[in-house]
Amino acid sequence: MELNFFAIGLAAFVGILIGGFWFSPIAFFPVWWKFLGKKPEDQTGTDNMVVIFGSTFIAAIIQAIVLAVFVSLAEQATGPMDSLTGLAIGALVGVGFAATASLSHHLFGGFAIKAWVLEAGQDIVSLAVMGAIIASF
Repeated sequence: MELNFFAIGLAAFVGILIGGFWFSPIAFFPVWWKFLGKKPEDQTGTDNMVVIFGSTFIAAIIQAIVLAVFVSLAEQATGPMDSLTGLAIGALVGVGFAATASLSHHLFGGFAIKAWVLEAGQDIVSLAVMGAIIASF
């Protein structure tokens, strides 16, 4: 199995960009924050942002590597993939793993299901685009 580390890096970077936009103040952050039951003044400071962004990037790299393995295995089973097939694989991973795993965390944690919808939506979109990038290489 060969993994294209340029594609993995690019996919992780794009995944971070999508998440950054998705949860930006001009997109869904204000609504998501409200769904979590928080007020604007509850927003955390910047003292731990290096840890937050660093951990997020490491997580995106891991997601991209695992997604690249899935795409590679699918290619071995069915033949070459195109970006549309990679998009579908990424979306399925987003729905089947990311969204479903986080649902129970939200339910048992007492968080609003609306917050989960926003978070799962970002996971699905990011993984779908990441899958498209990986498969296109």
